[in-house]
Amino acid sequence: MKILILEDDFFCRVLLQKLLLPYGECHVAVQGREAVTAFEMALDAGQPYALVCLDILVPELNGHEALKAMRAAENARGIFSGQGAKIVMATVMDDMKTVMAAYSELCDGYLPKPISRESLARTLHELHLV
Repeated sequence: MKILILEDDFFCRVLLQKLLLPYGECHVAVQGREAVTAFEMALDAGQPYALVCLDILVPELNGHEALKAMRAAENARGIFSGQGAKIVMATVMDDMKTVMAAYSELCDGYLPKPISRESLARTLHELHLV
């Protein structure tokens, strides 16, 4: 599985990579715009990401903006809801308003930090990625 991680915090980035490495090849972006560019390049190369993990509080485009841009990129290429990447918000922001906003923007899952191996495995199973 090809995985994209958007995370600007070094410790969280290393931990998430370590947790996801058994599931596939991990690419990392530290800014929202960088993640969207990587996502679009993968689509254009015919090698899309199966899983994208987005932190919300990142520079340039935040996680919500990156999510919207990624879904728009899929739509522009004829990939519609449910057919594209599984996008999971991985963030410390776990208030109901933020969670609901992410789902309304078509995220597929929500992992509040700190992320454990068990919660990640459960989410991947629920998304039928493992």
